[in-house]
Amino acid sequence: SPRMTTPIGEACVVLRQRTYELSTRLKIKPPRLVAVSKTKPVEMLMQAYDAEQRAFGENYVQELVDKAPRMPPDVQWHFIGHLQSNKVKALVAGVPNLSVIETVDSEKLASLIDKEWKIAARDRPLNVMVQVNTSEEDSKSGLAPEEAVRLSTFIHERCPSLHLMGLMTMGFLDTSAQSACFQVGDGGCSCWCGFASFLPSLHNAETSYMPYTGWSSSGDL
Repeated sequence: SPRMTTPIGEACVVLRQRTYELSTRLKIKPPRLVAVSKTKPVEMLMQAYDAEQRAFGENYVQELVDKAPRMPPDVQWHFIGHLQSNKVKALVAGVPNLSVIETVDSEKLASLIDKEWKIAARDRPLNVMVQVNTSEEDSKSGLAPEEAVRLSTFIHERCPSLHLMGLMTMGFLDTSAQSACFQVGDGGCSCWCGFASFLPSLHNAETSYMPYTGWSSSGDL
């Protein structure tokens, strides 16, 4: 059984159980729990790891490159920050167990990641997600909702070293409600409808495509 000797470990187990219970109630597959570990020391990450947490999300390339060799090799690293083109090579070369880049927002970036992953000669395609600014806020990164299908098609057809995993989106926080709630807006709705209609063209029945939609406190959504 997982060790729960720290508050972080206990929190991981409680949250995992909570998502399992919600998923069971809704009759859906339990979502993957990604622990956002940016700015946190490796010692804290290991407390979560000891509680059987394996997926960790990092925002900054250099921080991830520094942490990766100090963590066990079965950690599944998710890069969740804005990725500059000049940092792609360092990210790919420095993190052999990189699992997902969730913030692909242009054909240029997708092509560069595809090139560097091929050069690195990994034994698997790299999972990627298309980042879409569904709330259409200037403070958030990502491409416009109407561009999501175009970039998804490009990755699927032109980037053989990449595996399109789904969309990464984030809504805006509506504080006018009694309790803060999550809104995607018209752009988000049209984006998801367009992506859903695009999926049959991938012709891959063995692959499931996932949405990532939300922020730190939106777990129940």
